[in-house]
Amino acid sequence: MESLYLQKCLGTCLTQGLAEVARVRPMDPIEYLALWIAKYKDIVTLEQQQQLAIQLELEMQEKEKQKTEELQRAQELNKEMSIESMTRGEEPILSEEVMMDSGKTLAEISDRYGAPNLSRVEELDEPMLSDVSIKTYPRRDCISC
Repeated sequence: MESLYLQKCLGTCLTQGLAEVARVRPMDPIEYLALWIAKYKDIVTLEQQQQLAIQLELEMQEKEKQKTEELQRAQELNKEMSIESMTRGEEPILSEEVMMDSGKTLAEISDRYGAPNLSRVEELDEPMLSDVSIKTYPRRDCISC
């Protein structure tokens, strides 16, 4: 039972480490093996981090590719709609209008990585100046006021 555990968890590391100890024949083989195993662990950890970074980079590239394809489809749709409206004698639809009608945020239609994903904000009508009562005060330097 213990041999399966050791073989599974330490097999490669110990085999390579003991082979290195036999090749080098250091004065203190236990210390040499301990330092070799610590370095081995650092190397394995670094390789795992590099593999993870590569995997994340590939995923980001795939997302970028999908966003680019979506943008191209939206542009093609816009061209088709513009051609149809022009044949009917109507005003062509701008691409921004098509994208806004789709209900997507700026980040969803943008082809740039890291574009902000802001929610939509509806603008409220501000009261006009004539709607607000303006109170006037007499000037202090004016004697007749």
